[in-house]
Parts: sequence; C-alpha cells; structure tokens
Amino acid sequence: MGELKHRSLITAQERLRDQVAHQLRAALIAGELRPGAVYSAPGLAADFGVSATPVREAMLDLAREGLVEPVRNKGFRITEVSERDLDQYTEIRALIEVPVVGRITRTATREQLEALRPVALEIVTAARAHDLIGYLEADRRFHLELLGLSGNDRLVETVGELRKRSRLYGLTRLDEHDQLLPSAEEHLELLDVMLTGDAAAAEACMARHLGHVRSLWAQGREETPAPPAQRRPAARQG
Repeated sequence: MGELKHRSLITAQERLRDQVAHQLRAALIAGELRPGAVYSAPGLAADFGVSATPVREAMLDLAREGLVEPVRNKGFRITEVSERDLDQYTEIRALIEVPVVGRITRTATREQLEALRPVALEIVTAARAHDLIGYLEADRRFHLELLGLSGNDRLVETVGELRKRSRLYGLTRLDEHDQLLPSAEEHLELLDVMLTGDAAAAEACMARHLGHVRSLWAQGREETPAPPAQRRPAARQG
C-alpha cells in the first residue's frame, strides 16, 4: 500500500510539472514571456499558485528543448532567436524536407499517406478554433510523421530539433488576423499532391509551405505588441 501511495504521489507531481510546462509553452507562443528576459521559478510559481519545484522542473524541460536557458542564481532566460537564425533554420529545413518529401512521394503507399490526413485535419481544426497549442502540436506531429516515412530516424530527430529552436513568435497576433488558417490548409494540399505521385509538384508545395511559415514568423515578430509582461502578472521577472 505504501508503494502505491508513493507511486501515486510521483504521478501527481509529474502531472503538475506537465501542466505547468504546458502553460509556459502557451505563454512563450503568445509572446507573454519575452525573449531575452529572465524569469525566476519562485516568481512564476507564485503566479501559477504552485510551489517552485514543479515550475523549476518544467523550466528544465523547456531548457532541454532549447526554449529557455538557466541563469545561475537568477532563474531562466527566454531564448532569443534572431532573423538570421530563422533564415538559417528555414534554409536547413528546406534542404532536408523538400527532397525528402519528393522521395517519400515516390515510395510511400496511399495508405501511409492517407494515415496522415486526420493529423492534417487536426491542424486546420485547431487553427479555426484558435487553439494555438493544439495547432503547433498537430503541425509538429504531421511534419515529423511524414518525414518518418523516409525510414531515417536521425533525419526526423534533426528536423524536430530545428522546429523546437524556430518556434513561432507572436502567434496570438497572427491568429487574431486569421493568418494561420491558410498555412494550416497547406498540409492537406501537400497530401493531395503527394497522392498524385508527382514528386516535383510535392517538392514545390513543401518549399512554398516552408516559405509561408517563414513569412508568418516575420509578421508575428513585426506585429507583436509592446512587452506583454507589463500586462500579465504571470510573467514576473527576477
């Protein structure tokens, strides 16, 4: 019985850490935690109404994803990504994903490609519902599962890391202007093109999609309003 209680406590702690991490990701995506700013675990914990431990653990999870970096005796700094970084990430992704999509178009079965349609529809549904976390999670699953059809696990890991480091900024503002839906619908268009077996057309569609995503990053950064930390108490620094 004691072992069961201990196991239950661990599960509850892990669940709380995951919930906090989810809220932190949402704040990052919405621009409520500012790139370059340092936030303390106790300060954020007070705003979340929890102890500092799950917040610190959640921030360490985000640090492993490259979203934040620990600052000794201060807390965690939100990772800054420059325009040059975004350009380079996009270039690398295009060098990898465009030709791989062409190869998958030639080798994947109809059943394998159709299996991705529910995920593509999830992206569109999330965009229409203004569910930003759901949008990004479904988008990530679609791209990585599609690349997984290449059979190259290291390639999938590499693109997964690039995606973590090139997250969308100011996504809330783009969502408010209904600029996410066209990008979301491109996933269905890509699947339809791949199902025709036209590898060149599929490569062109993927290249256009990645270019569209890069333009969304630029618009989100340009249109992000003044520092949200001034409006949202949960983003206290120090």
